[in-house]
Amino acid sequence: MSLRNNLQALRAERNMTQEQLAMLLGVSRQSVTNWGTEGV
Repeated sequence: MSLRNNLQALRAERNMTQEQLAMLLGVSRQSVTNWGTEGV
């Protein structure tokens, strides 16, 4: 399973937005978006 798929699944399980995840991790929302689109 890719990082992108893992992030999407975990966010869905927890009903979290990309912005909420970014705040939790201490990164920008753009970083979370990039992880999700680039599959890094």
